[in-house]
Amino acid sequence: MDSVQPTLLEESEPLLRETRLRGEYQSVRVAADDTRLTSRSRPYSEGVPIAEDDGSDGEAFDNVPKERRRLGLWSATNLVFNFVIGTGIYATPSLILRSSGSVGVALVMWLVGALIAAAGTVVYIELGTGLPRNGGEKNYLEFIYRKPKYLITCIFIIYSLLTRTSAASSVVFGEYVIHAIGVTPTPTNTLAVALCGLTLVTLLHGTTVQWGIRLQDALGAFKLLVLSAISIIGLLSFAGVPGFQVREEYEKPHNLEWNHIWQGSNLDAHDFVTGLYNVIWSYLGYSHINYALSEVKHPVRTVKYASALALLLVTSVYFSVNIAYFAVISKSDILNSRTIVVSLFFRNLFGEATERLMSAIVALSVLGTILASKFAQGRVIQELGREGILPFSEILASSKPFNAPSAALCVQYVISCAILVLTPKGDIYLFLISFGSYCISLVNVLVAFGVVLLHASTSGLWHWKPPFRAPNSVVFIYLLSNIFLITVPFIPPKDGKNVYESLPYWSHSVTAFAVSLIGYAYWYWFVVWHPQRNKYLLEREWVIQDDGVSRYAFRKVPIK
Repeated sequence: MDSVQPTLLEESEPLLRETRLRGEYQSVRVAADDTRLTSRSRPYSEGVPIAEDDGSDGEAFDNVPKERRRLGLWSATNLVFNFVIGTGIYATPSLILRSSGSVGVALVMWLVGALIAAAGTVVYIELGTGLPRNGGEKNYLEFIYRKPKYLITCIFIIYSLLTRTSAASSVVFGEYVIHAIGVTPTPTNTLAVALCGLTLVTLLHGTTVQWGIRLQDALGAFKLLVLSAISIIGLLSFAGVPGFQVREEYEKPHNLEWNHIWQGSNLDAHDFVTGLYNVIWSYLGYSHINYALSEVKHPVRTVKYASALALLLVTSVYFSVNIAYFAVISKSDILNSRTIVVSLFFRNLFGEATERLMSAIVALSVLGTILASKFAQGRVIQELGREGILPFSEILASSKPFNAPSAALCVQYVISCAILVLTPKGDIYLFLISFGSYCISLVNVLVAFGVVLLHASTSGLWHWKPPFRAPNSVVFIYLLSNIFLITVPFIPPKDGKNVYESLPYWSHSVTAFAVSLIGYAYWYWFVVWHPQRNKYLLEREWVIQDDGVSRYAFRKVPIK
């Protein structure tokens, strides 16, 4: 790599100077509102490295030790599959049927959801091949929205810390474990099991990464096996195979007969929108591999195949399991019973005794989701630590002592535990869950709009030529679907049925917009107000730590 002297900026500009402490480095000096590139040895865009369609596998893109690349094709596929398939497929079909009114319309909704998920997958494949490193949306937002410098990073930090928790999934895990062992659930024993599950996952991913991945992969395979079995059993029941017929004491379904499949179709716009909203949420998670690309072998190639394979598996499971449910459970049972759909399925075929078995299966399914979620969450927080903007960034960016993002995982563990312990069930807890979901949609809108900008740019501002490029029509579909997700919560509930008991139905949506002001305030203090008040410049340095992980660090240089 050639050594080039940095270009001097005007002395009047507030500089954040960048140097390197060890090894070779692209010499760059950064102003608070600008970035100037002075040398290039690979594709750069305004000081930001990108991957291009040069035949490389992407492993050289991020400066991480080779031994950290632990995820092959199956593990990467499973990271998405395990996260997406949580409790939704066991319970959500009844919500979708209630909104659609008929089996036919419900299946159409699932198809629309699959198409939207496919659009999102294609968009994130483009972004993942262009910027193949840990962090997901953090990298894409920083790459696209560069001015003012570091503002989008500070806002994303707040969203990540507040929304990337596993509190809700841990509670569901606790409830199903309690049911499975035959104990009467109480808030105390449910909380205890939830905390135990969260602690187990954090310890696994924070101390023995390889064993955490193995358990994660095993639960993903188990989940796929169980759902495949449900699909096959439903098909056998529909075909009238002896031993798989609905028991005499339960109503025989006719859902899949042509003269019944469209019966009761609900054309109410509000109900259709509500059902579609739930379907789209059931598919979210297709971008999960993008959070851990620095730990994926051959990331440019793997993200393309793993993302597509994961979506194919998820879509196949959703359709085949829904058809199995409709083949075994009557429409009235699905709509009127307070039992989750999968329990009705096994009850109708094998009797009430299977209820505890199904609780155990759902609990293991949720545990797989928590494992996949925590694996990605730790990598995102570690990447934010590598930027040097967070307090204690050196600790958060480190992989010591277990060659894992232990400190980052502990941050999310503490936040998740605080939500579990301190927030009462009811409005506040539901608010936090809805708030987190809405924040994800807001970030997705920014990402989708950013890809539109990348495709529309003719000025060469971004120098964006990734190995894979999503069609413009697909990008627009994805953008519109996310605008839909952030718009629907502002529609007043039908018949005055509020989401909350004492809060406005739109409270979590408005709060999600307002919380960005916290990120703005932190940015203003860190980049503008504090340096001006104390008369120093921020000098940004590129550091390679003892554990082999590279990061940025800021030094305060007094102004003479």
